[in-house]
Amino acid sequence: MARDYYEVLGLKRSASQKEIKQAFRRLARKHHPDVNPGDKAAEERFKEINRAHEVLSDADKRAKYDRYGAQWEQAEAFEKAQQKAGAAGGWSAPGGFQFDVGELLRRQGGGFESVLENLFGGGARQRGPMRGQNVEYTTEISLEEAYAGTTRTLQLQSQEPCATCSGRGQIAGAVCHVCQGQGATLRPKRLEVKIPAGARDGTRVRLAGEGSSGGPSGPRGDLYVVVTVRPHPRFERKGDDLVTEVAVPIEDAVLGGEVEVQTIGGKRVALKIPPLTQNGRAIRLAGLGMPHLDGKAKGHGDLLARVRVVLPEKLSERERKLFEQLREERRGAKAGAKG
Repeated sequence: MARDYYEVLGLKRSASQKEIKQAFRRLARKHHPDVNPGDKAAEERFKEINRAHEVLSDADKRAKYDRYGAQWEQAEAFEKAQQKAGAAGGWSAPGGFQFDVGELLRRQGGGFESVLENLFGGGARQRGPMRGQNVEYTTEISLEEAYAGTTRTLQLQSQEPCATCSGRGQIAGAVCHVCQGQGATLRPKRLEVKIPAGARDGTRVRLAGEGSSGGPSGPRGDLYVVVTVRPHPRFERKGDDLVTEVAVPIEDAVLGGEVEVQTIGGKRVALKIPPLTQNGRAIRLAGLGMPHLDGKAKGHGDLLARVRVVLPEKLSERERKLFEQLREERRGAKAGAKG
């Protein structure tokens, strides 16, 4: 659904032409592609601002927009066809029935083509109530919340049929002063949504019937909560597997040993280090990764502990001598191998 042009420019419907021009210039400078190179969102916003200014800065277009809302262009096309046909006061359909353009577009819920189809190409067939549009809402969670599952309370502005005009946008042929001809008003709504364990970037949680209003008799659309997961300082996610770095003292990497690893669930588990473990080696801990989402295999992914061999920062005199002795022995072994 296209955004309201007044909302795009941050203006009231009573805004003067001077205020429209000032708002356009301010926003155009901020979102111009030359100021935001490579930013697709800014580019789309700039196009939206230009389109809003194009309509609202033209007195005739603005008047039609104020009367018909997002359907103003279809209404204009309908009126031109009406004039071309020579009808007086309204389009006369077969049988002599008269139609009001704005009311017809609102009732049909479609464009100019769908109106003509229903009047002249569809016989007596009538379209049923229009379903409201689906709405998306993005929420951010931590990796720990994605692991355990969580809930979010959403404070939304819900589009509801205007109670004053019963969603028609008009009262006795005049534009409804409450909804300004839109047929709907925004009301605050509080919703609680459950984010499932194992959620990842792009996971969509559907709340049926919580989207936009379908008008006086149409069903509501759905609300889709789209999840994004914040990066974690210690864990890297790869599908349902997690990768973490574990520090291993040089003596344990050489001789073998055991170190402690913390999981995303908060547990600490013992990790066995085989002798002569190389720096960067990944040791798999089965079932300690992220939960599989519903509909997939039960259980969890794995935790991959990547070894980071830690060298000592200081050596005692005895340790230094031992390392020197080790170096001499390994040099001797290499020389013997060459001989």
